[in-house]
Amino acid sequence: MSQVSPKVGFVSLGCPKALVDSERILTQLKVEGYEIVPSYGAADAVVVNTCGFIDAAVQESLDAIGEALHENGKVIVTGCLGKRSELIREAYPDVLAITGPQDYASVMQAVHSALPPKRNPLLDIIPDTGVKLTPKHYAYLKISEGCNHRCSFCIIPSMRGDLVSRPVDEVLLEAERLVKGGVKELLVISQDTSAYGVDVKYAERQWRDKSYRTRMTELCEGLSELGVWTRLHYVYPYPHVDEVMPLMAEGKILPYLDIPFQHASPRILKLMKRPGNIDKTLERIRNWRKLVPDLTIRSTFIVGFPGETDAEFNELLDFLREAELDRVGAFAYSPVDGAKANELPGAVSEELKEDRLEQFMAVQAEISAAKLQRKIGRTMKVLVDEAGADGAVARSAADAPEIDGVVHVANGQLLKAGQFVDVVIEDADEHDLHARLAG
Repeated sequence: MSQVSPKVGFVSLGCPKALVDSERILTQLKVEGYEIVPSYGAADAVVVNTCGFIDAAVQESLDAIGEALHENGKVIVTGCLGKRSELIREAYPDVLAITGPQDYASVMQAVHSALPPKRNPLLDIIPDTGVKLTPKHYAYLKISEGCNHRCSFCIIPSMRGDLVSRPVDEVLLEAERLVKGGVKELLVISQDTSAYGVDVKYAERQWRDKSYRTRMTELCEGLSELGVWTRLHYVYPYPHVDEVMPLMAEGKILPYLDIPFQHASPRILKLMKRPGNIDKTLERIRNWRKLVPDLTIRSTFIVGFPGETDAEFNELLDFLREAELDRVGAFAYSPVDGAKANELPGAVSEELKEDRLEQFMAVQAEISAAKLQRKIGRTMKVLVDEAGADGAVARSAADAPEIDGVVHVANGQLLKAGQFVDVVIEDADEHDLHARLAG
């Protein structure tokens, strides 16, 4: 008689790094013969992978746990909020187990306790790439865990620990498997991509009969051998970032940098415990653009940080106008439980925070719109995300999935997701480009 596989529901919240954790847990569940189901009602138990970075994320995670308990009753909690188990237990004493981020063994142990596995080896056919929660043509490549910075607004090190880099050969092998499985774009992620390998003293490893050090530049050299798009996220503006510019200039990796600058006032940056020499930063951005004219820089900023004066906020706006960053996200400062910044004097009122956020986004919208207008008339290569009766939605080298703009291809009905095509840009708005197939 055939065995019925135990069924697990899965809720994944938070950033791309948490998404990669979810993919690993789901892969392990499938390898052990569990069936993943899309509804609470069909599941024998539910795993909730939480986020705990800011108050809104904590609330979203608690709400998701509550909903899963109400709809199903058997809930295992993992992820960043798992580090604050007392908060979860206080709200929901009935959860079966709570584990922290990256603790795959404990999650599996909790699942085994709730639902003993009924393994059927004949059914366990899992592709080499494992389970992916992203579309088939792009994937997040996590190169390290944790962070050595102690930014005053952030509690990630207390949840995910200090920097632990993955060996460079292991990362390159995973990237190779993903590309063999159809991935056309690799998104390199970590808490601090520039610091990759510093904890292992840039140890050397072999891949494809060549020696690579566990270091950002050499990892990029290896990834460029795979012939797909490689996009760098969460890069701190350290001097050795200059070393990736020749790779971008040669077209080996995408001319795209995601650098969380956070502010432009030296005093506020010092309070944030962030790198603070803004004049040098502007000079480096200018130099990068000389070497790589098509370089796209995306960044994130915090407005309304404790003690931020009108003059310091205006410094930030001046920096925006001068740096002309391509893509920018901003947040009004939110006091995160356990962050050092909460103890700083001079809290900015909610009203003023929102007002500054609005001003900031208005200045950036003008910059972004002007930069996109300059692309009209150009022919560019894009990667198709989806196609339908209204045409195709694609992304250029300047657009990361989910967070940046898109390229609407009016006559792209017959294109397929994961296809690279050349398009001519015909129009632009504040965020997106509108194009037709070239030729």
